[in-house]
Amino acid sequence: MENNILSIYYYIAIFATIVFVIKLAIFTIFGFSHEVTGDFTTELDADPSFNFLSLQAILAFLMGFGWAGYASLSQFKATILISAVCAFAVGLIFMCVTAFLMFSVRKLEKNIKKDKSTAVGKIGKAYTHFPVKGQGQIEIEVNGQLSISDAINLKDEEIMAFDQIKVVKVENEIMYIEKV
Repeated sequence: MENNILSIYYYIAIFATIVFVIKLAIFTIFGFSHEVTGDFTTELDADPSFNFLSLQAILAFLMGFGWAGYASLSQFKATILISAVCAFAVGLIFMCVTAFLMFSVRKLEKNIKKDKSTAVGKIGKAYTHFPVKGQGQIEIEVNGQLSISDAINLKDEEIMAFDQIKVVKVENEIMYIEKV
C-alpha cells in the first residue's frame, strides 16, 4: 500500500513539474502574459488580474504536493496520514507563493490613460503640416509625458511642421490648436 501511494506522489510530482517547466519555458520564450482562458473565475469585487486558481498555481500545488508527499514517505519514513497532511500543506504553500508572485508581476503592468485635457493651454510644436482648419499631429506634454497626438487647426492660417502651437481646447479626445 505504501509503495502504491509513494508511486502516486512520484507521478503527480513528475507530471506537474514537467508541465510547470514547459509552461514557464513557453512564457519565457514567447512572452505570453495571460493565463489560459479555461482558468477559474470568481465574481468577487477583486482585481481581475489576481486569479488564485490559475493553471500555474494549480501546477505549483500539485508539484509541491507530489514532492513533499514523496519525500515524507521515502526519506523521512512518515506515516501515510502524516505524509498526506505534509503534502497538502506544502502544496498550499507552493500555490500561495505562486499566486502571490503572479499577482506581484501583474501589478508591474501599467496601462496609462492619457487625459488630453491636461494639455489645454500648453505650448508644443507641430509635428506635421496643418492646412487651414485641417488635421495633423502635434508634439505636446500630456500627463507630464511628451507625446504625439492628433490635432485640428482652428485658425484660417497654415501651421508648418515645427511651428510652435498652443492647445486651445479638447473635445472628444481631439485637440484643437492655434499657432503661437
